[in-house]
Parts: sequence; C-alpha cells; structure tokens
Amino acid sequence: MNGIIIIDKPTGMTSHDVVNRIRRISGVKRVGHGGTLDPLASGVLPILVGSATKLSQKIMDGDKEYIAGITFGKATDTDDSLGKVIREGPIPWDILERIKAVLPGFLGRIEQIPPQYSAIKTNGRPAYKEARMGGRVELKPRTVTVHQMDLIEGDLETFLFRVKCSKGTYIRALARDIGMTIGCPAHISSLRRTRCGQFSEDAAHPLEKLSTLQDLSHMLGTPKLL
Repeated sequence: MNGIIIIDKPTGMTSHDVVNRIRRISGVKRVGHGGTLDPLASGVLPILVGSATKLSQKIMDGDKEYIAGITFGKATDTDDSLGKVIREGPIPWDILERIKAVLPGFLGRIEQIPPQYSAIKTNGRPAYKEARMGGRVELKPRTVTVHQMDLIEGDLETFLFRVKCSKGTYIRALARDIGMTIGCPAHISSLRRTRCGQFSEDAAHPLEKLSTLQDLSHMLGTPKLL
C-alpha cells in the first residue's frame, strides 16, 4: 500500500496520533506526515504511506496557509490557549488600529524566535522537554517568510487572521510578537491549516470517517506532486 491521504486533523490530537492510527488500519509501518500540526490546531495534514514517505521533505518545504485566532490580554508559556497564563494586561481601546498599524512589519522575510515549547533541538534535546522541566532554552532567531497576513474579523479580544507563510513559520510566535509590538499580551486561541503545499482543505478527509482498510483504500491517492 503506497500513496498519500489528506486528513482533516481534529483538535486535541498530535500529528503522530494520526500517523499511528493509519499504521493500525493499514498494517503498514512506513507511515509519515507532511508537516506537524500542534494539538490545538486542526486542518490539512498529508499522511504518506509506504514509498510515498520519500516525498515527506518535498511536501514540508511547501508554503502553508492558516486561519488563526489571536486572543489579546493574556500571554501563555506555550503561546497558545493550552498553556499556563504567565502574563496579563489590559486590552487597548484602540487595539484594532494598533493591529492594522503593525501588520505590515510582519510581512516578507522576518526574524522569528521559535516558541519555548517547540520541537527544535538544542544540545540534542527538544526545547519543549527542557521547558516542561522548568528550564528555559535560548533559541536562536530563524528567518521565515510571511507572504500574506490579513485581518478577517474580530471583536475587542479575539481577532481572526488569514496567514500565508513559508515552512518553519510558527503562528504561535506571530501571535506572541504581534502582542509584544502593540503592547498587549497575546496568544493563539484557535488555528486551522487550510493548505499545506499543493494540498487544500477541499481535498481533506475527516479522520472520523476513516476506520477500516477499505476506507483507507478509497481515500488513498497516487502522488502527483508539482
């Protein structure tokens, strides 16, 4: 069994949880994915089966698109709503104008410090493991590209953004840094990936509809990467 299946990952699961489920259903050990999604995030997760796993890097190198909910007034240790609140602050009355004013500064090639709770390794150890033990890792800035970041809608606390970005971009870090720039703590409260490389959410299959080998066979596609 070889090919790619595009899963619409639900919230509350890790990408590895989805991989393990596909392994159990297919009986195939060589199963991977084309780009990690945090447990908070939902959306497009390419799952690679058999010989298609060799395409993993090519898929991960592609641009990504997200719909992100950023909540202002609180910062967390994970930079998302699953973490512990570490800082609070009042939301400025003119927050909408402040957001619009700073967004251009987050477009193009930017330097971004990854979240403390990330899989980036330092001294051979993932940063999140050090963070869980109460330590703090000094992570180096990384150059990423934000092609587009549009404000869709919002209220006085939570605003929705559409983000198109390069691989390696942490949306959690964008939320954190936007908050710091406008002088108000912020974190990601919702996140959905709508595109991963050439794969869009229109092609994604809900995970709950995948329970048998027959289901998997019907959903599995032949790789036709650009």
